[in-house]
Amino acid sequence: MLNAYVLIQTEVGRAGPAQAIRAIEGVQWADDLAGPYDIIARIQAPGLDEVGRLVASRIHAVDGVTRTVTCTVLLR
Repeated sequence: MLNAYVLIQTEVGRAGPAQAIRAIEGVQWADDLAGPYDIIARIQAPGLDEVGRLVASRIHAVDGVTRTVTCTVLLR
C-alpha cells in the first residue's frame, strides 16, 4: 500500500470540506489547518495510479476544494 499526504486549499469561508473528505474511502484522516493550506489528509491506496485517481476524482469532487498538493510517502 502507498501512503500520501494531501495538502488541500478550499474556498474562502467554506466550512465542512474536511468532514466530507474524512468520509471518502481511502482517507485515513483529515484535519483542518491554519496557514497556506486549509486541510491536510493522509490517504492510502494500492499504488500511485490509485492515489492519483483518489485525489483527482474523489477529493477534488468535494464542494469547496480548489487546489491540492499530494506528497507521497517514500519510506516507512
